[in-house]
Amino acid sequence: MNNILFRTEIYFESINKYGEELCGDKVEVIKTPEKTIFVMADGLGSGVKANILATLTTKIAATMLKEGASVEETVKTIIATLPVCKVRKIAYSTFTIIEISSNGKCSIIEYDNPPVFFLREGRVQKIPVNFLEIEGKILKESFLELKEEDLLVVVSDGIVHAGIGGILNLGWQWENIADYLEKVIKNETKPAEIVKLLITITNNFYLDKAGDDATCAAIKVVAPNRLTVIAGPPANPEDDLKAVKCFMENKGKKVVCGGTTAQIVAKILNKQLVTSTEFIDPQVPPAAHIDGIDLVTEGVLTLAKTLEKLNNIAEGKIQLKELIHHKKMDAAMRLALMLYEATDITFIIGSAVNPAHQNPDFPKNLSIKQNVIGSIINILKKMGKFVDVKNF
Repeated sequence: MNNILFRTEIYFESINKYGEELCGDKVEVIKTPEKTIFVMADGLGSGVKANILATLTTKIAATMLKEGASVEETVKTIIATLPVCKVRKIAYSTFTIIEISSNGKCSIIEYDNPPVFFLREGRVQKIPVNFLEIEGKILKESFLELKEEDLLVVVSDGIVHAGIGGILNLGWQWENIADYLEKVIKNETKPAEIVKLLITITNNFYLDKAGDDATCAAIKVVAPNRLTVIAGPPANPEDDLKAVKCFMENKGKKVVCGGTTAQIVAKILNKQLVTSTEFIDPQVPPAAHIDGIDLVTEGVLTLAKTLEKLNNIAEGKIQLKELIHHKKMDAAMRLALMLYEATDITFIIGSAVNPAHQNPDFPKNLSIKQNVIGSIINILKKMGKFVDVKNF
């Protein structure tokens, strides 16, 4: 993971057409160590049929491209697979496909969707376009060399047409959105905040009664943000040195979880372990300090609270903008934020079982600590993080 040049940070949201339970737009994201595959499809019409068309399109495209299929093979498969509307006699789903390699090479394929916005250094850039014909369909193909902090914003027709015939005679329009993005990016650089602003304005233009499904996604190119967490002492004390060496050799920020683990790390590094009695949250044990380590926490209780906070972040119950600027955070919140902001995370997990943390209903080799860490790893993977686990 240390040879990767770039990662991507992605966020997207949709508004359903007023009166529809299902959205006719669909987004699919697949991340591998080598590349990011992003697909957004807009199904013909709205509701259930549109949702099916868009879902089939995104699933087919993302899966085939992940397996190494060409754009031509992928498009032909989409056209052959989509069910044909009995009334209109067409199977129709517009789509935008973006592939970004870890070295910054980017390809964009667009079929009848609004053009992608490409922002660099706060300005919307022109994207060179070639035209392809596949099975009678005219597609636009573009190639870019992306750099750190570059931003791609993808929108469906519902965003561009927001307010048409109402507040805005001709809708929001692509050029107006481009101008707005250039203003927004001066203060907001995180994909989640940019998307939320665009979605909010779109909803306002529709007077909260969207005339079409509307989807917005932002993809930001970022440098790998690496984090290593060591939790629990090794099953064999003879492996203590090996585990700590592995921990310290990894690049990026470092976190130690667990009192015994902290003592082992401090002893091997010949550093002082300084404990604290400051309880920011009475339910979360205070953090400690080892010189050269970014965060030192208690074990199971803190990890369990971290899991709870990660779930709240994922569900939108915690607003990241407020969280980042919060002056006083307990150890669990600090760890949750570090995990959320990291792109590449290594867990070094000791297998020694603390009897006090053993659930009598679990097998002896499955402690509460390992169960909690397993849940944390699962939610991080769902967030698109690259997680490596080393057991001792």
